[in-house]
Amino acid sequence: MGLLSEGITEVIAVTQDNAAPMGIIVKPGMSPRMVLFKGSKTVANILEYGWVTANFVSDCYLYPQYAFSDVAPDDLADVFVGGIMMQRLVSADAWMAFRTTVLHETDKTCYIDLLPVASEYVREEPHPINRGFNSVIDATVHATRYVYTKDDHLRNLIEYHLGIVAKCGGPREREAEILLREICGL
Repeated sequence: MGLLSEGITEVIAVTQDNAAPMGIIVKPGMSPRMVLFKGSKTVANILEYGWVTANFVSDCYLYPQYAFSDVAPDDLADVFVGGIMMQRLVSADAWMAFRTTVLHETDKTCYIDLLPVASEYVREEPHPINRGFNSVIDATVHATRYVYTKDDHLRNLIEYHLGIVAKCGGPREREAEILLREICGL
């Protein structure tokens, strides 16, 4: 699959006029999958339109930005793939387009199967990843739950990762740290 490898790959998932950080799960012998929480715009769009694009970005700020705010129309580009019009992030370094199928539902989640239909490398140059980048992603994952639960354990995890961002991140990672602190009230 080129852009995806075994494990969980964090991407910015784009559905119709929507962007949100998401993990794509890849296990041996299985097609890529996503587990989505019901009630989100991402689930609603996948159920209505049947597609998603996975956007690989080197700007860590986009993870907390799209986790907690709507995507601007100018941040999206239309792409005609797999016989339908989809959208991707303008700022993506690379992207993959998928047709989607609901495999299983629970009261709270939808398990989505992803069928790859297209991909593109937009930028060829490598982007070095520092420890701060990875910690922004981890802090964002914890923050998406913390804002609803105010769980002290999650707060401690966020603080731990933001400490790494402060020590190991560059300017854009530190901007993401500020945004996450504002969002979480830290």
